[in-house]
Amino acid sequence: MTARNTLLDRDGVRLVVDDTVATVTLTNPAKRNAQSPALWRALTEAGRLLPGSVRVVVLGGEGKSFSAGLDRQAFTPEGFDGEPSFLDLARGTDEALDAEIATYQEAFTWWRRNDIVSIAAVQGHAIGAGFQLALACDLRVCADDAQFAMRETSLGLVPDLGGTQPLVSLVGYARALEICATGRFVSAAEAGQTGLANVVVPAAELSAAVEDLTAALLAAPRDAVIETKALLRGASGRTYDEQRVAERAAQARRLRDLAGLGE
Repeated sequence: MTARNTLLDRDGVRLVVDDTVATVTLTNPAKRNAQSPALWRALTEAGRLLPGSVRVVVLGGEGKSFSAGLDRQAFTPEGFDGEPSFLDLARGTDEALDAEIATYQEAFTWWRRNDIVSIAAVQGHAIGAGFQLALACDLRVCADDAQFAMRETSLGLVPDLGGTQPLVSLVGYARALEICATGRFVSAAEAGQTGLANVVVPAAELSAAVEDLTAALLAAPRDAVIETKALLRGASGRTYDEQRVAERAAQARRLRDLAGLGE
């Protein structure tokens, strides 16, 4: 039996690794797992700390909500202790502002790496940055009480944490625009109907559903999953003929590997 190792537990983020499965948990339920730059740095560090044995990463939040989004303290003049306030960032140079936002985005980008499959287990509210964190993952398993909302526009802002591209890919441009521009809630039922959620289950069955999906993902040989994920991720940027070329090259690598001829 493999040991569960806690590799990170700070700033509202805990990373636990159990052989091929890593679990990243947001650990501030009193604030509905509201997010901050410190939390984003911890999420980025979690990605860097993943051992090579990990194949599936499960992301969840303690308490009643997945994540209620950005901590409103960010919008106060003083901001967070030890952090530049958003107002201070706005007064800085274009280069400094761009670099700071790019640093924030790093917490949301590593979930789609080809060597892992990431699953967001969503219950309760997933708002703003919380919605974008769920979108950062490859797959979403939702409790039937899940509610998504992209509230940035109501604050005079835009979703800037990597959420716009996957949202359009999942639900289409028109629905994505309507969701973002109105800031309305998307229910778990609608998420299931539109493809935003892969699975919707009663809240009491969320953990079991995630475990079932994880087991199914681990059943196939790792290298085949990695190659398939890479093919699917790149498909939208290729023509049909280019995709066929990519498929042939991937299959050639798989056949040689299965024949013991791989590098």
